[in-house]
Amino acid sequence: MNGDASKTVVVVGSGAAGMTAALAAKEAGLKPIIVESMDTIGGSSGMSGGGMWIPNNPLMLKAGVPDSYEQARLYMDTVIGDVGPASSPERREAYLREGPRMVEWLSRLGFRFFYTPGYADYYPEQPGGSVKGRCVEPDFFDLNKLGAYKNKINGALPLALHTLDASKISLSFRLFSAFLHTAYVIGIRSIGSRLIGKSLTGLGGALIGQLVYLALQRAIPIWTNSPMVELIYESGKVKGVVVEKEGKRSAIYARAVILAAGGFAHNNEMRQTYHPHPITTNWTVASPGDLGVAIQAGMAIGAATALMDEAWWGPVFIDHKGKAQFMLWERSAPFGFIVDSSGQRFMNESASYVDCGHWQYERHKQVPAIPAFLIMDSRHRKYYPFGMMLPGITPKEWFESGMMVRANSLPELAQACGIDADNLVKTAERFNRFAKTGKDLDFHRGDSAYDRVYSDPTVKPNPNLGPVERPPFYAVRVWPGDLGTKGGLLTDEWARVIREDGQPIEGLYAAGNTTASVMGRTYPGPGATLGPAMVFGMIAGRHAATLG
Repeated sequence: MNGDASKTVVVVGSGAAGMTAALAAKEAGLKPIIVESMDTIGGSSGMSGGGMWIPNNPLMLKAGVPDSYEQARLYMDTVIGDVGPASSPERREAYLREGPRMVEWLSRLGFRFFYTPGYADYYPEQPGGSVKGRCVEPDFFDLNKLGAYKNKINGALPLALHTLDASKISLSFRLFSAFLHTAYVIGIRSIGSRLIGKSLTGLGGALIGQLVYLALQRAIPIWTNSPMVELIYESGKVKGVVVEKEGKRSAIYARAVILAAGGFAHNNEMRQTYHPHPITTNWTVASPGDLGVAIQAGMAIGAATALMDEAWWGPVFIDHKGKAQFMLWERSAPFGFIVDSSGQRFMNESASYVDCGHWQYERHKQVPAIPAFLIMDSRHRKYYPFGMMLPGITPKEWFESGMMVRANSLPELAQACGIDADNLVKTAERFNRFAKTGKDLDFHRGDSAYDRVYSDPTVKPNPNLGPVERPPFYAVRVWPGDLGTKGGLLTDEWARVIREDGQPIEGLYAAGNTTASVMGRTYPGPGATLGPAMVFGMIAGRHAATLG
């Protein structure tokens, strides 16, 4: 179909990994084409918080936050450990060396980054950890700059938000400073920008918006509604892809193919095969286009895989419309705790979401813990938002649908939820003692700087602990959801897809959730999904130019 295949690079997927790969390939003198299966651009990246975990990045250093390759490597080695070739020493080296360079490079292209000290690493007290944090994110972006593509960005919110704005918004009914900040974010930043003809967005929408803007400036084609059907594989080499565009199948021959089409969060057959049970596609918050097609295409030509049983796990609740909602402040705020069906706690509710997901599955092997239950007293519902609902407002649909249960006593709540009532009362009594002393002797909730990212500083002595003792009491079912899967094709430090024998498949690269993550089975810090996606996307785009 295409003329000069020797210069063509096909990028499958339009998320952060794919867009970055295309920009890198273009700068290296190649002719990238982005093919996207959905009618929108950005995939799960557009729906995300937009943060990138990039140790030793120039923005944090400029802000006076110290870091180094050595400190970051010590931290990664400590918290990830040895999980095999997905997080090999060579891949960690490439990620940490190229991460700061990616930020500098995209900045030169015109991408605007933002850094807020305070979004701690998820294990900041571990050797090499950072309390101030290593996360950078996109600055606000005016979607009007995209012209006809303005409404094509998947998940873009009409709000000019940075990630840490969420923790302040969650305290709007508790701190006057937080109330003023929320009023500023919604009133002046967001609504105000529209009054002067702008359409500002933040988070994942700003990330993809800026990347698309850079791609359009460079005349990089973006084909939506154009799913990849299969790889063109001849004589041991990938020579292009077959794409279905506007109902017609076309072969695109290329010097290289970069697979960046996400994982398999919405592929029920693959989830049932690879993931712990029970599992369903109903608990994920990933993009609906996350169907595993790119991973299957790689496997079909002999690519190795790793970490296929893993995901970017995290607790979710199912709202009254049946949609999964990721839980952050809901489980971390005071005046609540999570129990299994026996009425016992089994986790630090304020910890990293991936850990919470692992703990829930581990607990379920011993005691029915899927679903678990977030137990709250009246102050939790009075003081803090739940999902997107304001504090103090609990729609009747939440109770009628069974999403939320309310009772005047803990035994009554336990009976309504099928929880052991005696144990729930004992758990509450023990938890309430911890809240009064400020020390969670069972799970150390509130001890870590990361725990306190979502907390209430007006609650003393521990901002994550508040007693659960004032009726009415509430319960919400908690499921082990995810942001996407994190197992996939095995790649080397050059983002080349490799076979079981460790040899690269010529002409084939991959990045993002299509690959087995360099982060292994954990989540070192905010943006540990998008950071590697973009770094290895950049590496792939550049390395494709070196092929003979």
